Amino acid sequence: MKNIKAAAIQMDISQCNKQDNIDKALMLSEKAISHGADLIVLPEVFSTGFCYEELENAGESEPFPTIERLKEFSRHNSCVMIGSIIGKSEPDLNKNELAKNKGTVFTNLGFCIENGELAGTYTKTHPFGREKGYFRAGNSIEPICLKSLDITIGLQICYEIRFPEIARKLAIEGSDILVTIAEFPNPREYQWRSLATARAVENQIYHVACNRTGSDPDSTFFGATMILDPLGNVLADAEDKECIIIHEIDFSMMEQTRQAIPVFNDRRPDLY
Repeated sequence: MKNIKAAAIQMDISQCNKQDNIDKALMLSEKAISHGADLIVLPEVFSTGFCYEELENAGESEPFPTIERLKEFSRHNSCVMIGSIIGKSEPDLNKNELAKNKGTVFTNLGFCIENGELAGTYTKTHPFGREKGYFRAGNSIEPICLKSLDITIGLQICYEIRFPEIARKLAIEGSDILVTIAEFPNPREYQWRSLATARAVENQIYHVACNRTGSDPDSTFFGATMILDPLGNVLADAEDKECIIIHEIDFSMMEQTRQAIPVFNDRRPDLY
């Protein structure tokens, strides 16, 4: 498994302004590519923010126009792109859908694009707070395999960093990199940094934890996007500014860490 360069884009998100947000994300992605990035991570719902006031317009149905734009960029630059958008679909009449949505089903839809193709999606399984009134939770947590890089991505979204079971499941099922995309607000920076570090250390895995910065109508955001190694060392830190961070991922270091401290071999799941 060869080393790769992972980049995380920490950006402010203009509320409900899809065109401007996508243009900014692609501009910053161009800069990441110019620095050799193989894999680019964007914040949670990067194209709209939590646009509850215009949810019908913010949400996208297949083939997901925003993802199509990113697929074009990914194809042209032979890279991987990861993030989430607001997904939209017709209701399943066999289920009791959320009344606020007037029948339409919205989700926080994570995606992973590889060389212009959609490698996989992940619907956020643990909506937080206000999200619960608008977004339907997903029911599956599975890693996403990337054929060209010969690696597997474990994707989780924001609030889910607080659930160690999610990252552990993704690690047990073969993830080579844990990716968390988020809109984690003030005043929770200490919690974010602690949780991001813990998920890396306990799973002995590289962790790209990508948060937004700036503000929306309800919150301000501290950023603190980080790339951490399997020992929890911070390899790159965006602090609070709009920027790109990038670092090489050396998979041999993960193997060495797991050999030195054989957590996965020493687990006793019969007791848990």
